[in-house]
Amino acid sequence: MKRSTIWILTVVMAIALLGLLAMQIVYLEKMVNMRNSQFSEIVMRSMYNVSTMLEQNETKYFLDKDLAEAEQSYSGIVQNSFSFNDPYDAPIDTTLNTEDPAKLRPANRNTLKDLNDSYQQKQEILKGQYLYQKSLLNEVILTILNHSSDRPIQERADSATVESYLRSELEFNGLTLPFEFAIESRANGIVYKTNGYSPMSQEDIYRQTLFPNDPKNKQNTLCVTFPNKSDYIFSSVKFLVPSLIFTFLLLGVFLYTISVAFKQKKLVEIKNDFINNMTHEFKTPISSISIAAQMLNDDSVRKSPEMLKHVSTVINDETKRLRFQVEKVLQLSLFDRKSGTVRLEEEDANANIYSVINTFNLKVEKYGGHITANLDAEDPIVNVDRMHFTNVIFNLLDNAIKYRREDVPLELVVSTINPDDDHIQITVADNGIGMKREDLKKIFEKFYRVSTGNRHDVKGFGLGLAYVQKMIDLFGGSIRAESEVNRGSKFIITLPLYK
Repeated sequence: MKRSTIWILTVVMAIALLGLLAMQIVYLEKMVNMRNSQFSEIVMRSMYNVSTMLEQNETKYFLDKDLAEAEQSYSGIVQNSFSFNDPYDAPIDTTLNTEDPAKLRPANRNTLKDLNDSYQQKQEILKGQYLYQKSLLNEVILTILNHSSDRPIQERADSATVESYLRSELEFNGLTLPFEFAIESRANGIVYKTNGYSPMSQEDIYRQTLFPNDPKNKQNTLCVTFPNKSDYIFSSVKFLVPSLIFTFLLLGVFLYTISVAFKQKKLVEIKNDFINNMTHEFKTPISSISIAAQMLNDDSVRKSPEMLKHVSTVINDETKRLRFQVEKVLQLSLFDRKSGTVRLEEEDANANIYSVINTFNLKVEKYGGHITANLDAEDPIVNVDRMHFTNVIFNLLDNAIKYRREDVPLELVVSTINPDDDHIQITVADNGIGMKREDLKKIFEKFYRVSTGNRHDVKGFGLGLAYVQKMIDLFGGSIRAESEVNRGSKFIITLPLYK
């Protein structure tokens, strides 16, 4: 698959997944806002009803008070008002009167007159009672308007009553969440509060003015908070969380798949470069051996001992070169499969490094260079595989020669010290072409090779430093690199001492 095709698929899938994720987040946000609005509406409606009930309690209080006082003051007057002679209470004469009926008519007229007077008297009394009750109500209203705010708020809205009203109203509206409340005075601050009243911010407080007809400087506010409000809101929208989790999981799998695709693409490119480079590396010694073999078929060469020795030397050197390249490939593949092929034993690091330097000295002098050995470690005994430890130092020195600068003589410095009682530090430094910072992060990866510009004499598979790090890890140590372009490179190895 082409890289451009991978990028197109990546962009399309990324837009689709990000769009889906954005829609879910927006929907979740709207759901939370809607739940908050519903919650606030329920709370404010309940608090308004509590305020109304407290006002009704206030009115009832003053009515009861004024009625009690009125009953005491006017009880005598009301009793006297209802004391009159009822004509029906007069004694009835049951004696049969045989007188002329005409003589009885004046007596009947008097009786009707008395009844009429009695009725009018009762009407006047009822009218007086009505006017009295009306004046009593007016008096109560004036008292509420003028003197109700003088009562302490603790009496007008005691905590037990407020809590009871709040709980019943909230439960009636379907909200059974625990709450805390306080009464706050405009002039004096908080008058009283429940033990758990400690709002995190002003946004968490719901407010309702109590007795709004009071003067503004004497007004009080009911403040209510819900400590578990966030949990309540989340519980109402938590059914959306699994969909978000699955979307994030899908996004993660998509990113991982794209990453694997690009890595596979990179590995294919590296494999092609490796095959091309390996072909070139193998082609040179094979060509040399082939030419030497053809020369051996020449009778003149076979008759000349010097030429025969030269040809055999070429065959031997090129065979060694070919074997060395094959071993480098096999070493890394072997240690990718298992790590049990090393034989750790007690070795003198200074002695092994000195032996490698002596072997390499001629090769360095060939390029007009010089190796300086500062083997100052007082305790050089380490637990390593001798062959592989030698190959590690050899690879570092070989890289220093490959990446030398043409304009200055090659200078190599190999040193050992004991940074502490438990470790030895080995440093291999050169004055070569150096590396960029981005290359330093990748030089220990398999098949990675630092770009050398227009130089074509630097050969290799990109396996040397990967092999070095693999061996150092197996020895229980660590390796790091420091480098500057055109200033040289430094490789620092730290190994535990043999105990």
